[in-house]
Order: sequence, then C-alpha cells, then structure tokens
Amino acid sequence: MTGNKWQISDGLWEKMAPLIPEHKTHHPLGTHRKRVDNRAAMNAIFFVLRTGCQWNALNATGICSSSSAHRRFQEWRDAGVFERFWQNGLLACEQLDAIDWSWLSMDGCMTKSPLAGSKKQARIQQTGGKQGVKRSLMTDGNGLPLALVVAGANTHDIKLADTLDALQTGRPCKRLRLCMDKGYEAEWLGSYLRSRRDEPHIQSRKDESEAIKNTDFKAHRWVVERTHSWMNRYRRVLTRWEKKVENDEAMLHFACGIIVWNKTLLG
Repeated sequence: MTGNKWQISDGLWEKMAPLIPEHKTHHPLGTHRKRVDNRAAMNAIFFVLRTGCQWNALNATGICSSSSAHRRFQEWRDAGVFERFWQNGLLACEQLDAIDWSWLSMDGCMTKSPLAGSKKQARIQQTGGKQGVKRSLMTDGNGLPLALVVAGANTHDIKLADTLDALQTGRPCKRLRLCMDKGYEAEWLGSYLRSRRDEPHIQSRKDESEAIKNTDFKAHRWVVERTHSWMNRYRRVLTRWEKKVENDEAMLHFACGIIVWNKTLLG
C-alpha cells in the first residue's frame, strides 16, 4: 500500500495503529456482523481528507462503506486519535531535535464553509456573505505545524492570539522569536509576548518587500504561508464540508500529523 497516494502509507499506519482503541462488543452473544478492518477504515478516512469527496462517495471506491468509515471517524475523533497522531509526531521530532525553535511564524488562512452549522462559523462579509472559517496556524522555522486554532472567517487576526497557547508540544525555555504580519500588531500582545520572554517581529508586506532587497535579509513569515499551502492539498480542509466543529478540527489534526511525520520523520 506504500505506493498508493490515495491510501495511508505503511509508515504512517505504523505510527497511527497503536493509537486506535481496542473495540469492545456489547452484544450478549458476540454475534455482530464482522467489523471492518481498522486500516481499511483509516484508508477511507484518508481518502476523504485527501480528495474532499462526500462520505457517500466512498461506496463507489471499494475501500470501505461510507457508513462504516464515518462511524469509525467519529469513534476515533472522540478518542483523540487524530490529535494524538499529530502530537506524537511533534514529540518524536522534539526527541530528535528536529523542531527549529530559532524562528516561529504565525498567520491566518480563510477557507470556504458552504455547510455552516455552528456559531464558530461566521459570515465572510467581504465575499458577499458566504460562509467561511479562519484557521490560525503557528509553525517552526521549517514549517512544521505546532499550534492551530479555528474561528469564524471574519475574526480579526489579533483575536486569534490564543494560538500562542495552543502548542501541541512543550516549548523550550529559551526566548522565542515570533514572526507575524501587521494583523497581530497590538500593544497588549507585544506586552504579553515580552512577559513570556518572547520577541515579536511584525512587519507589513511593504516593509518586508523592501527588506528583501537587502542580500543579508532572510524572510521568515513565508514559512507559515507555505504550510497553509501544504494543508490545502488536503481538499477536505481546503473547503470545509464538515458541519460539526469537532469533525473539522479532527480533519485538520489529521492533516497536520501527516505533514509532521512525512516532512521530518518518514521523508
């Protein structure tokens, strides 16, 4: 299965399989229909994440029935499988000293959400009132996703500063340099970062374009923008089709975990 880009690789499955809780049957005679294989169900979930297809479309793929895949997705979401998959990847990177703490980058990205079903999904006034969400992402110097927060699309970047406290791994004791755009410029945020012994670096795009002309200048903010691009290759999160916030976040955690494991540990 390693060579099939539409199914989870052997390497990723090796990291994910131990996280899946053991299923316990509640039938008094133990005569339920045979349960779909865990890997087949995970392949189906990965296929939905990768292609963005509807759950019902799985029935035509032969991977797994849509009802079984969606039910298993809900079970594993509730068990925290996808978030722990991401966390374990970062923990492994940390043990190998593969997280670049020299520079962190943070930025938001707006995505469409046609099936808005919760209060977290505010309207995007600038696009004719269409539904959407914003994900605020923080990455290390190599673009590994370290923290993620989801909110309504018309939420100002500065209100998503709690991304700073959503790290999926422990932070080092040293001072951290955080590169952000002008949307995060606020006196209280600067004071908060300095109280944590962190160093904010905020530039407008105009200032950054001028600085790039200096041959000694090294841009840092583009790293998080590239990671947003990596995430958008997973079409289920490029356009949010999940009605439930927790389902969308589970898909985002799954995508972040895949990026961490593939970019650093599995190559």
